[in-house]
Amino acid sequence: MASDWDRRARENARHYVNTGREDWTDEEFFASGKQTVSEHILTDMTNICQGREPRSMTVLEVGCGAGRVTRALAEVFAYVHGVDVSGEMVRLATAALQDHPNCRVVQNNGWDLTALGDIQVDFAFSTIVFQHIRSKEIIENYVREVHRVLRPGGLFKFEVQGYPDVVAEADDTWLGVGISEEEAISMAERCGFEPRHRHGAGQQDFWLWYFKRPTTCTGETKRLVGRA
Repeated sequence: MASDWDRRARENARHYVNTGREDWTDEEFFASGKQTVSEHILTDMTNICQGREPRSMTVLEVGCGAGRVTRALAEVFAYVHGVDVSGEMVRLATAALQDHPNCRVVQNNGWDLTALGDIQVDFAFSTIVFQHIRSKEIIENYVREVHRVLRPGGLFKFEVQGYPDVVAEADDTWLGVGISEEEAISMAERCGFEPRHRHGAGQQDFWLWYFKRPTTCTGETKRLVGRA
């Protein structure tokens, strides 16, 4: 994955990040990131923030690419951690985020989030990333890793390839494996998440809302539940 995405980044990083165009200008490319945040973040702040002030929240973006969405996230939230398997993409993202000191982007190994060290985040987000991963095992390990760094009760909102019959070739790093609705629910539960919402099952853009389950109830909460 890393070598293929490094090659794509050198050829035309912005096109491979967002294939809507081949000749993105700076203004248009980063405006498209703002549009993504407007459509998938700002319309969903109740689920994402759960009463918290956005400017108090730390966010994780899995698959930050050239920083297209990362910049827009940094204008909403207090701090953004981004990871990408491609060192070339991370280099481009770092340059794009020079005037956004509340961001950190690092190259990860395409399997887990150990490159970020010991962090905790309030919300995790990923768009147009897991559709390119050909292994359900790798996708699930990412989900498990997000669960590890996400605070109890926090949301991981992301999309997968929703065509369940898609079978990626062994050496294909563009067309990812399909995930059915049943598989999405099972994966969430295996990784400790509550699969509360889903949209787009059976389609290319299958959005999932995974909420990390609270660790324990307080004694007062238990007494209140008992009275109910």
